Amino acid sequence: MAAEPEDTIGSPVRSYNEWDPLEEVIVGAVDGAHFPPYDAVTAAPLSPAQRAVFKERAGRPFPADEVAAARDELDQLVDILKNQGARVRRPEPRDHGRSYGAPGWSSTGLYDAMPRDLLLVVGDRIIEAPMAWRSRYFASSAYRSLLKEYFHGGARWSAGPRPELADDLYVEGWTDQPDGEPFRSVITEFEPTFDAADFMRCGRDIFVQRSHVTNMMGIEWVRREIGDEYQVHVVELADDHPMHIDASLMPLAPGKLLIHPDRVVEVPAQFKNWEVRRAPEPVIPDGHPLYMTSKWINMNILMVDETHMVVEAQDIPMRRLAESWGITPIPCPFRNFNSFGGSFHCATTDVRRRGELRSYI
Repeated sequence: MAAEPEDTIGSPVRSYNEWDPLEEVIVGAVDGAHFPPYDAVTAAPLSPAQRAVFKERAGRPFPADEVAAARDELDQLVDILKNQGARVRRPEPRDHGRSYGAPGWSSTGLYDAMPRDLLLVVGDRIIEAPMAWRSRYFASSAYRSLLKEYFHGGARWSAGPRPELADDLYVEGWTDQPDGEPFRSVITEFEPTFDAADFMRCGRDIFVQRSHVTNMMGIEWVRREIGDEYQVHVVELADDHPMHIDASLMPLAPGKLLIHPDRVVEVPAQFKNWEVRRAPEPVIPDGHPLYMTSKWINMNILMVDETHMVVEAQDIPMRRLAESWGITPIPCPFRNFNSFGGSFHCATTDVRRRGELRSYI
C-alpha cells in the first residue's frame, strides 16, 4: 500500500472519494427551514409547479409537520451512521427567518439541511463554497465551529472568494431555454460561484458540471485551489435545469458507476473501463411534495464503504440494484426529508474516510 501523503497525517479531515470506509461525517439539520425570497436564480432549477409554490410561500416557514417528520428521519440516519462506526457531527440550529443583506440586496435564509451543498472536502482540505443564492450567503455559518475545530486539528480550511451577489451576477430577463437548445445558466461569469454538490470526487479525478449555481470561474477557482495533484473534468449532462451533479452521476465504488438514464447521454470517457448501470425508476408517489428536486433524488445515496449503501427504505428497486451489484443496502426512511430538496448524499458531508489518494480511472 502506498504511503499516505504527509500533509494529511493527523488531520481530522481526510476524504478522497465517495466510497472509502466512513469515519466521520457531518449530518445537516432541517430546523428553522424557510422558503427564501423569490427571484430568478432561485427559480431557475425548479419546475413550473415548484416555482409557483416558492413564489406563493416566499419568506414563510416550511410546514411544521413536514419539518418534524424530516427531523425524525435525520435522527434515524444519525443512529444508522453511528452504528456503522462513524462519528457524526451536527450544525448549530439557526433562525432562517431573520433578514440580512449587502449593498444592493437583502434576503432571509433557507436551511442548514444540506452540508454537501456548501462544504467541499478534497483530501485534507475543507472548502466553503461561494454560493450563488442570496438566501445561502451565510450558509456555512452553522458549521463554523466545526470548521474552526478541524482547522485547529490540522486541516486546511479555505473559502471561495466571498461573492458580492450583485445584480451583475444574474442574467437580466433570464428565461428557460426552448427545447433542444443548449443550456443557458441564470448566472454569469461576473465572479466565481459554485455549490460543492456540483463536484464529484473520484480520487485524483474530480468531475464537475456547470449549472445554475456553478460557473466556469468557480470551477477554475477550485482547480487552482486544489492544485496539480487532481484533475478537474467538466462534464456536460442533458439536464435543462442543472443544479448538483449527485442526482445524475454517482461513482459507488472502484469500477461501479450509477447514472441517470436520460441526463447522461454519453458516459465520460474517463469511466470507459467501469461497469455503468442506469438508476432504476423512482418510486416516490406523484402526490408526495418535492419542493426543490425531481423524483430522481433516489440516486442521491450515501456509501458507507465499497459494499454498504444507505438507501431510502421504500425504494425497493434501488435496494435490489445494490444487491445485484454485491452491495448491501442499509434502508433508512427518508422520503419526508426528500421533500426539502435532497437525500442521503446531500444531507451529509463525509469529513473523513479511511483511504489514500490514488487514481481509479
